[in-house]
Amino acid sequence: MIIKKRRLEGKHSSRPKKWGRLEGKLAETTPSKSDGAEVPEESLKMVCGAFYLPKDNPLKPIGEDAYFICVEKHAIGVADGVGGWAQKGVDAGEYARELMNNAFIAIHQQTDGVADPKRVLNEAFLNTDAEGSSTACIAMLKDNILHYINVGDSGFMIFRANKLAYQSPIQQRYFNCPFQLGNGEKSDRPSSAAEETVPVVPGDIIVLGTDGLLDNVYAAEIEDFLKQETLEGSEDPWHLAYAIAVNLALYNSQDKFSYSPFARAAELANKKHVGGKIDDITVVVARIVPQN
Repeated sequence: MIIKKRRLEGKHSSRPKKWGRLEGKLAETTPSKSDGAEVPEESLKMVCGAFYLPKDNPLKPIGEDAYFICVEKHAIGVADGVGGWAQKGVDAGEYARELMNNAFIAIHQQTDGVADPKRVLNEAFLNTDAEGSSTACIAMLKDNILHYINVGDSGFMIFRANKLAYQSPIQQRYFNCPFQLGNGEKSDRPSSAAEETVPVVPGDIIVLGTDGLLDNVYAAEIEDFLKQETLEGSEDPWHLAYAIAVNLALYNSQDKFSYSPFARAAELANKKHVGGKIDDITVVVARIVPQN
């Protein structure tokens, strides 16, 4: 297995005891101006790290996932090329990589102080010519607000004091068939994307990933992991991304008997699947800290 890692710091199984999900909702502890809670006025930034594990496939040694981290614009994103294109001799990973590269370029072209992931995704989509299709999730931080746009079943979770505070909803037409951007007539367009803004506070940890993470790891497992890391005093985003990818997602994906999120989703859809799901795994971790 090829292991690739990228570290940027301020510059550029068994069935779990619980699996509660907060999809598209803020936990009660999330501050907002409407409920009278105090929202920090100080500007915030993201300190980021990422880890990518392509699944073993000699024909696609770099896998079908892609991601970017744009420190200057406080933005992160992931994309997951849809594997079904392989039946047509198309490597959807090329589409995902080109889409994320174009998103990175579009972000740099935005005016300073602007966080408009919808425009970024639209420009990236229009400039991507590769065959195939992919999911996409882009998040941008402006002051104390996280702006995000999502197409498909990639997404992120926000943890506050080691507890799940928010989980982005996924988009799929039916089990294991996510919305997906592409140039084909039946592909989705950025207009189909889900958009939202979420308040964040210093100390929040954002865990962004493709379905290689989300299909194999429950939020409760990440909560337990973060609690242990807090006890050990580890706050390095790259270390957190690596450990979540390898010790949780990869481990669970290879467990043939676990009641994984993918297995649970299959059960709810009256399908049969036991154990984890072997897939490319991308994890991006961002810590929210004061700008100064």
